[in-house]
Amino acid sequence: MTRQKSQSIAFIALLAGNLALACGPFLVRNSGVGPVAAGFWRLALALPFLFAVAAMFRQPVHLPRRPLTVALAFAAFFFAADLASWHAGILLTKLGNATLFGNISSFFFAAWGLWLVRKWPSALQAAALSLAALGCGLLMWGSAELSAANLRGDLLAALAGLLYTFYLILVERTRGELQPLPLLFLASLFGAGMLLPASLAMGERIFPDNWTGLVALAVCSQVIGQGLLVYALGHVPPLVVGIAMLTQPAVSALLGWLYYGETLTGRDWLGAAMIVVALVLVRLKQKGEPDLHEPVAAPN
Repeated sequence: MTRQKSQSIAFIALLAGNLALACGPFLVRNSGVGPVAAGFWRLALALPFLFAVAAMFRQPVHLPRRPLTVALAFAAFFFAADLASWHAGILLTKLGNATLFGNISSFFFAAWGLWLVRKWPSALQAAALSLAALGCGLLMWGSAELSAANLRGDLLAALAGLLYTFYLILVERTRGELQPLPLLFLASLFGAGMLLPASLAMGERIFPDNWTGLVALAVCSQVIGQGLLVYALGHVPPLVVGIAMLTQPAVSALLGWLYYGETLTGRDWLGAAMIVVALVLVRLKQKGEPDLHEPVAAPN
């Protein structure tokens, strides 16, 4: 497979992964358990699926060498903390706020990609980032609402976005030596082991009356969403990943329109269109521009 074809497949996987991840907030609210417990079940219920898919694709699960295992453990810690903060924030603020503040990781991760090449963004890259930020702002304008009542949830969602950035950075680094499915299985295993005692210590409800929401959360957000994202991280540069993650507010707005009867205004459609244009721009390469289309070499 040529490098160009491999990157195109990874880009499609990245978009599909973000589409699946955008369903997470709705599934968390209907999980029937505490926010940290929802994070635990998201990871724990995904484990047998991930193990089976890894075996199907001949990516055997194994512990890597010690430094890599330590890096994975730290990645799992940041991801577990991200899930705990994000899920708690979802329950304490509006979905629009949680989506808006949770997606600050998009800009942090894009900035990390620019720092890697030690250069300022080109005019094309700066235009893409600006369009993506404006588009996200337009999408969230109607649904986000800053108020004292939402402050705790907003801060937790923003903290989750920061923690998620560290998780993405560590995963991108380890993708240079690990295949995506074993990596995600181990990160999920370590993370589940951290979230369960935290949930028990907080006295949360652990078991739901109906398992449908939690199974859907595990399959949709962890197996499909994170699985495709981790695969893409080995082939797509951080700047592109960061902007692609901003498709999640667009999908959330669309889900609100389809399932909750929320109104999509012309401003919302304009915001979504700006994010799409930003994705097109960031995929283009100008002469003399730093080659951000060279991610860490990774096994498939």
